[in-house]
Amino acid sequence: MPDARQITLRQAFAQPAALTLFLFGFASGLPFLLVGGTLSVWLKDSGVSLEDIGLISLAGLAYAFKFVWAPLTDRLRLPLLGRLGRRRSWLLAAQLLLAASLLLMSVLTPAGALGLFVLVTVLAGFSGATQDVVVDAYRIEIAAPEMQGALAATYTLGYRLALLVSGALALMLADHLPWGLIYQGMAALVGVIMLATLWAREPEAPADMPGTGDAGLAATLAASIAGPFRDFFVRYAGWLGAGLLLFIGLFKISDQMLGVMALPFYLDCGFSKTEIAAVSKLFGVWVGIAGAFIGGAAVVRFGAHRMLLVAMLLGALSNLLYVVLSYFPGNIQVFVAVIGGENLSGGFLGAVAVAWLSALVSREYTATQYALFSSLVTLPGKLIGGFSGFMVAGMGYEGFFIFSTLAVVPALLLFAWLTPRLNTPAN
Repeated sequence: MPDARQITLRQAFAQPAALTLFLFGFASGLPFLLVGGTLSVWLKDSGVSLEDIGLISLAGLAYAFKFVWAPLTDRLRLPLLGRLGRRRSWLLAAQLLLAASLLLMSVLTPAGALGLFVLVTVLAGFSGATQDVVVDAYRIEIAAPEMQGALAATYTLGYRLALLVSGALALMLADHLPWGLIYQGMAALVGVIMLATLWAREPEAPADMPGTGDAGLAATLAASIAGPFRDFFVRYAGWLGAGLLLFIGLFKISDQMLGVMALPFYLDCGFSKTEIAAVSKLFGVWVGIAGAFIGGAAVVRFGAHRMLLVAMLLGALSNLLYVVLSYFPGNIQVFVAVIGGENLSGGFLGAVAVAWLSALVSREYTATQYALFSSLVTLPGKLIGGFSGFMVAGMGYEGFFIFSTLAVVPALLLFAWLTPRLNTPAN
């Protein structure tokens, strides 16, 4: 393998795959808020209760369970689209389903047919999560390891810009346009991204991939489903493996469980959708990018495992900033300060988490294991977030924010137990 220092920044960022990953990053980021935070504002505008908004947020659980069908994207050849190649065919199929789902959501609307609307939202979440799985695999396979830093950077930039479009821009437009028209515009953007999928180069499939060819269904299932789990528990045997998986599911729980109620909280504090878009979705995104760069630099200097403890504490304690905001409703200066602190810590935690999780992945099962780990990160917070409306109704916003902060305690205890037992490059 060539020394990464032999690769210049110009070579890394000038590769065609860097532009491709920027576009694919935009595609991955676009649906995330459209089935999450932005959708919660549309639901609240439509008169849906906080309890129901929390429950409807479970439609995004596909992002937490994407590891379940991730192996299929490795092994199953799609009819008709299969000639595009293993990765591009799945990517185009996911994008077609996503565009169709967004269009259907715009026609049905929450006020028109809520039950059917929620079902279509589940389809949108499923297609967005499938797109994530394929893009992660594409990024790993399209370029050598020494080029991955540039691809991760351009992917992140595209992803964050998509959050601005589906978050800040959507909220600003919602003050002047119907929500259905906004979602139609988002579907049109997915259509543009499909052109990039057709234009992109297909990665070469590994010639020695286990479970393919004429090995039979049993061998395929063993290689694609059982293999990644068997590999993990060989490297992290017994209670260490179980404790590690539990920790992965808990260490970002404070950050994950807050998302559904944040935007309704801003509205209840008296801020307009335009103010929320400007501060939370525009200013906040750029502060989050800054936090991610700081987190990445800290990992290089001090190591991912040590910085993970700092990141968990910052991520949890930043939730208390919302308690401060509850005492200053409608105060834009306090709002800016709170969003700045929360997004800075969130960006820091995100960068450190990616570095730490990447060190746990086996190179033989990179796509499936990373999908599993990233799913575990989001699952507990998503489940609790689904009932967050009932929690707010019972304990109020302040009580909920304090509870979300204390939710990190089990992860801190597990971290203390794992640290002397875990020996990975992340240390």
